[in-house]
Amino acid sequence: MPIRAVALLLCCLAIAACQRPEPETTQGMVIEEVAGPQDGGAISTAPVKVAPAKPEGTRQARTSIRDIARPEPAPEPRKPWAAPLELTAGVASISCELDYVQQGDGEVLTAFDRDGLKAALAPCEPGGVARLRYKGKVTAEFGTLVERVTEVADSLDIGKRVLDIDSAGGQVEDAIQAGDYIAESRWTIWVREGAICHSACVFILSAGDTRMIAGQVGIHRIIRMSSTATTRAQLNAELRVVYERVRDYLERNGAATAVADLMMAVPNRSLRLLTTEELELYGLDGVNPAQDDLDRLRLMRKCGEDFVTRRDSFVRAFDKRCKTPDTDLDALNACGLKLRTDFGFPDQACPSESPLSEFDRDTATLEPPQGTQSVSKAAEGKRGGDS
Repeated sequence: MPIRAVALLLCCLAIAACQRPEPETTQGMVIEEVAGPQDGGAISTAPVKVAPAKPEGTRQARTSIRDIARPEPAPEPRKPWAAPLELTAGVASISCELDYVQQGDGEVLTAFDRDGLKAALAPCEPGGVARLRYKGKVTAEFGTLVERVTEVADSLDIGKRVLDIDSAGGQVEDAIQAGDYIAESRWTIWVREGAICHSACVFILSAGDTRMIAGQVGIHRIIRMSSTATTRAQLNAELRVVYERVRDYLERNGAATAVADLMMAVPNRSLRLLTTEELELYGLDGVNPAQDDLDRLRLMRKCGEDFVTRRDSFVRAFDKRCKTPDTDLDALNACGLKLRTDFGFPDQACPSESPLSEFDRDTATLEPPQGTQSVSKAAEGKRGGDS
């Protein structure tokens, strides 16, 4: 081949290489590939009451949110067992093991009545730990599932529960109702590597007592699927009511109301992935600040001031030394388990209140859990032993 032709070929190959697609973005604005809004996202369908617009020329032409929002009707009492439950928008499983890398996610749940869930959770009774793995949309069915699992776990005295979630979102109102229940039921939320928690799923994430995140968390604008609005002003009036509900929810569950403002600025066909710094800034990662306030008072009375001081120091050290970019959840847990010994945990007097106590199968004897050593070794192999 002539030298000129070879040079031309090399030039073309170089240009083609420069024009190759960039690697997939992991933070910032990315496009969410969905067939339609109903396939995920943050969808609002609940009715809203919007006050009529004030006549032109009045002293206050523009209405505030206080003028628009109306008191919400009292929620109906929960009846999670009133009707048969079938998961049509997701798949769930129960595992008594937290080491999902080695032990997997358990058997897929197919029976959601009290006897079926009791049979699935009974093996978790001796260790007092259960992990609910859920992959799918956030719907009313999901909320009912969480309520039923919580009730059965309470009956079996399974005090440590982890919601291991992978969801592209779903119904806003269903997520808020489920989140408020989760907030009162002592759940840890996991978003592990390869998993996502997008749109309405973020409301579930905000409700957890502790949030452990290695996957993607993303937000975008809420969609009013049931709206009868015919103008932009009418639609915005409806959305202002919905977003006020969202702000109230985030505030009572320890997350920053700024998350609602960020959602409004992102088109619902796009997705803003939150960075590690943003997750911490907006109160969506680590210990829930709202729950932490309650826990500090309770732990001060039960375990003493020294316990609380060491616990706070551990949390700061964990955030600094363990939460590094691209760390998977397996390694994150292993780092925390190794680090907590530096602060005297598990505590002899309050073992079950110690950080990451869900990994301690028998807090009475303070023996290391069976899975801890294997998890730590696997994590050290991945990270070269750097914790």
